[in-house]
Parts: sequence; C-alpha cells; structure tokens
Amino acid sequence: FNFIAKKLHKRLLQLGANPLQPPALGDDQHDLGPDAVVDPWLTQLWDKVLSVYPLPPGLGLISDLLVLPPKFSLRFLDKQGDPCNPTAREGGGAPTELQPHRAPLVTNRRVTAPKHFQDVRLIEFDITGSDIQYAPGDVVMVQPRNPPRDVREFCSVLRLDADSVFVLEPRDADTPVPPYLPQPCSVQHLVERYLDIRCVPRRSFFQLLSYFSPDEQEREKLQEFSSAAGQEELYTYCNRPRRTTMEVLADFPHTASSVPADYLLELIPRIRPRAFSIASAMQAHPNKLQILMAVVQYKTRLREIRRGLCSSWLASISPEDGERIPLWVKKGSLKFPSDPDTPLVMVGPGTGVAPFHSAIQERAALGIPGCNLFFGCRGKSKDFYYQEEWQDLEKRRLLRIFTAFSRDQEDKVYVQHRIKENSAYLWELIGNRQAYFYIAGNAQSMPTQVTDALKCVFQSEGHMSAPEAEQYLVMLEKCRRFQSETWS
Repeated sequence: FNFIAKKLHKRLLQLGANPLQPPALGDDQHDLGPDAVVDPWLTQLWDKVLSVYPLPPGLGLISDLLVLPPKFSLRFLDKQGDPCNPTAREGGGAPTELQPHRAPLVTNRRVTAPKHFQDVRLIEFDITGSDIQYAPGDVVMVQPRNPPRDVREFCSVLRLDADSVFVLEPRDADTPVPPYLPQPCSVQHLVERYLDIRCVPRRSFFQLLSYFSPDEQEREKLQEFSSAAGQEELYTYCNRPRRTTMEVLADFPHTASSVPADYLLELIPRIRPRAFSIASAMQAHPNKLQILMAVVQYKTRLREIRRGLCSSWLASISPEDGERIPLWVKKGSLKFPSDPDTPLVMVGPGTGVAPFHSAIQERAALGIPGCNLFFGCRGKSKDFYYQEEWQDLEKRRLLRIFTAFSRDQEDKVYVQHRIKENSAYLWELIGNRQAYFYIAGNAQSMPTQVTDALKCVFQSEGHMSAPEAEQYLVMLEKCRRFQSETWS
C-alpha cells in the first residue's frame, strides 16, 4: 500500500529533507478514491507553501473559475471521409502497442451451457506471419473500440460531424502529438478507437465540463460534483451505478453540446488496451492464439445493463465478418520452470485456468508428464472448460486433475477443500519433489483461502507450526516456487 510513496518519503528524510507536512497515502479503493486524502492534503500544502514563499506583489492565485487552454487544437480540413483505415505493420519484429498485429478472428465459441448465467467464450486468433512468439504465462493485449451506436450517440450529443477530418496541432511545440492517433484523423476514428466514452468519469471530468456549461442549473450541478463537499453525491450518482461518460454527457445536454472540440482529448481519456491470459501453446498451435474470455455484464440501478467494452466487442464478432483485431503480446507475471522434470501444481478456478491450459498443452505436446490441476467451477455440465481435453490427458497420464463443482451438491465444494483433501500428495510434490505451485483467478477470497489451505498442508504433512508454515511459504515465494496472478 503506497509502497513507493513511503519509500521515497523515508529516503528524503535520510538525506536530510524537512517535510512540510506528513505524506498523503491515497487509497484508490476508497469510496471517494484518492481524492478523499489528496483534497485536504493539497489544501494544507498550498497554505504552507504560500506562507513560506508568498507571491510577489502584483501576482495572485489562478482562479478555480479560469479554464486553462487545451494542449491541442483540432484544425478541421475541407475534405471528408475516413482517411484512417489501418495499414499493415511496417518492418519486421514482433508487434507492439504502436504497431499491433491485426489478427483475423477464426473461432468465437461459447463454452458455457446455454442457460448458464455467464457467457464465456473460447476465442482464437490467426497470428500467421505476425512474428508473435509467446510462452505459457504470457498475456495478449487487445485494443478495443466503441460500438457504432455509442459513436453515433456521442457525435449527436456533442454535435460533431463524424465524417469531418482534422489535423491535431499541439499548442506548445514541446508537446508531442499522441502517437496512437493518425494524422490527419476523422472524428469517426477519434471517437470509435481513441476516446473512452464508456469509462466511468473521474472528478476532473466534471470540473472541466462545468467551464463550458451555458446552462446555470447544469453548471451548478457540475461544480457541486467537482467540489470536495460534493464527493459523496458524485459517488452516488456516478461511481456506485457505474454511469459512463456517454451517459453523463446525455444527462447534461446543454453543456455537452457546448464542449469545444479542442478539449475532447483533455476531457476524455484514451481507450486502454485489455490484457488476457493466453490459453494456448505454440507447440500445439504454432499459428494460433487462444483466450478464454468471460463476457462482462452486470446490473446496477440504472436501466441499461453494464457491459465490458472489450469483451462485448469481441463476443459480437463472427469469423465471417472479416474483422481484424489489433493485438500484441507481453510477458506475463507467471513464470514456469524450464526443467521438464519439475512437477507443476496449478490452481485455476473458472477462467483463471487459461494460463494453466497453455502450460499443460505445451507439456502435453512435448510428451512431458507432471501436471497437476485443481479446477473449480459451478457445475460439471455448465462451465467445466476443456473437459474432454483434460480427460484425454488423464488417460495418457500427462495430467492429474482435481475438480470442485461448487453447486453440484448441497454443501458447496471449492478448490481449497480439494487441496486439504489431497494434503499428503501435495506435500510429496512440494516438500520432496520441489514442485512449483501456482494460483490464478478472481482476487476476491479465493487466493487467500487457497493460500491458507496450502499452509494447512505444510502444518499437517510437514509437521510445521503456523509461523513455520508462513515462513516456508515466504521461502517458496522468494525462489518463485509459489506464484499468484489474480485480478478483480
């Protein structure tokens, strides 16, 4: 928690610095975000700075009511149309964020039962000729785009002509043009592929928006949302129901229609790429790359269902559409041992099994045994991913799988229960055969419960005390024999 801030503060003290006030340790998980701490801290900081270094005569503080000039201006051209059609990558080498590989989508198959509450897809991309190389544990980055309906609505609310073309010009010669936007660029391309109009806006969005409001009632509400005193109300209006930037703009129509185009890049952040664990192995599919993707969708008090931008977009694409997906590969946090004799113990409930499917598939293609998988899901007939493949590998003695179907019996059974049930076997692998232990999946309670179950194994089978089991786990972490990759 705030490790870098604490370390920097401590080092500055060691070097003889005198703090004006204690460091502010902001918490992004707080209901109000980091602003809950940063707001009062900044107020106190500027009071102290001005008391130590008063402003020279004739100079005053910049008013909060004054809007700063934009970093860029959009110089519109006479021509229309979209000059921004993606071109092939230039030069060799692996794809990057600036030059992604545009991969055809060749498989988009639902792998959960039709009536199951969650839609999970096995998606496969063709990476032939891309120079992409990946290993188990690596992730593929996908650059999503906004759906056509949202693009049309955004342009309508802000009174923008989607077909107009502009050149982005920095106000300051030292300010670089964003490298992810082509020059010239159409408004259609800007809104569809660059502006994150479906993100939940931050407080600074409301502050900047208030400057352009010609409507007194809308302006007062925007100023309230951007004030320190209005953060509880902002959280109730925006963060709790996950209201999007597009929806906020629709709620303030007079203001939205008055936003100068030059401020669009100041107002709305860029669409960030999404990361997915790679679920395939190059040894089995040298020209393919697979992911196991849950389609994000949930309800809030708002009428319209909240949908994940990238997952909804990918799920909507059919291989027959001819759509090409911008993607590139990055090294993941999970590292697998190079020694084929090292056993692997992998705990991957739900879609957390994706990186382990890659590792198992690679070892199976090379005929290497020693894979042990603890897999959990709701029901054997509902969301048991790769069931036939796992069963075939078990018959070939290349895999041993332990399943936990939590809803198939009256008492819920999870992967941590299976770990405790197989404590003797696990201790043989970890304590005597130097196995590597991995966890991947949702970061709510599962990782902690699995880790606690593992420490119980150390105590019962390794005859350790609770502190000794904790130290043994720390030792495994330090030598990379215990690794965890979780997400919220």
